[in-house]
Amino acid sequence: MKRIYNFAAGPSMLPLSVLEKAQAELLDYNGTGMSVMEMSHRSKAYEAIINKAEELMREIMEIPENYKVLFLQGGASTQFAMVPLNLLNKSKKADYIVTGYFAKKAMQEAKRYGEINVPASSEDQNFSYIPELDKSRLTPDADYVHITTNNTIFGTRYTTLPDTGDVPLVADMSSNILSQAYDVKKLGLIYAGAQKNLGPSGTTVVIVREDLIGNAMDFTPTMLNYKIHAEAGSMYNTPPTYGIYILKLVLEWVKEQGGVKELQKINEKKAALLYDYLDNSKLYKPTAAKKDRSLMNVTFRLPNDELTDKFVKEASAVGLGSLKGHRLVGGIRASIYNAMPYEAVKTLVEFMEKFEKENS
Repeated sequence: MKRIYNFAAGPSMLPLSVLEKAQAELLDYNGTGMSVMEMSHRSKAYEAIINKAEELMREIMEIPENYKVLFLQGGASTQFAMVPLNLLNKSKKADYIVTGYFAKKAMQEAKRYGEINVPASSEDQNFSYIPELDKSRLTPDADYVHITTNNTIFGTRYTTLPDTGDVPLVADMSSNILSQAYDVKKLGLIYAGAQKNLGPSGTTVVIVREDLIGNAMDFTPTMLNYKIHAEAGSMYNTPPTYGIYILKLVLEWVKEQGGVKELQKINEKKAALLYDYLDNSKLYKPTAAKKDRSLMNVTFRLPNDELTDKFVKEASAVGLGSLKGHRLVGGIRASIYNAMPYEAVKTLVEFMEKFEKENS
């Protein structure tokens, strides 16, 4: 069987060594005589898995002791409700910087629970850039400011975090967590769906400062209360056990690569190779503003839909899969997450060169 280079935006490519280890341990994990999928989440064997996952997450991201690491379910979309339910507890106001489809969805969900201000948005140009933030437009007594650090659909990212002063900064890092170094201390809460850089779909990681826990709205459902999950060590109910196990294997792989800073260097090298070609091409047109280009999701267009469809079909035929852009924007999207090797991006660029010569 020949594996393809999977450029999907998520669920996305996992490191081959992680898959091979999971395969080797599938029927008998660590001498238990059973698969992790069959294991009680209350067993000592599984307790060791989830504890190691948290330990590695803390080490790799340099998470301070006064932050909780939670392994939850429901994807990042559930966090669109959990964040306001737990954090809109003083002024009942929050600022949302809208830089893409999911940032907008998060803002719309938050409006159900409090007064939401949008101090900056890039919707005027179809989310093709990250807007400059005028601090005078921030709500002085906001309970938090929410951003989406990387925009999977539109291919943009924050190159630096905005300064929100004493107001906690909340970040949806679903599509670029572990791809570049962040100072966790500058954020009050981070959340991320696993299916891009952390593992398979079904697990969500939340990293939350302890002082932001414990003041959820009275009507907050038990399962949406951070305090409940924090006190239960992410095991108030049965967690996504196998997903957390794979996440642990991915974190071990990240550590083996030298950590986030080393992966960032590789990611910058991969992105530079692809963007440099795009900038010098006469056939392809990158869609994101140059200063805000994502390291994870490279978006570009061809002159027409017919040529785009031909590109996707021919790329797939040579093992370059899932390159079709999101339905909201069309075009091409190459997602080059941590697990995507440099050689794969080089192969993609070589294909693009050949395709351009044959179709110009």
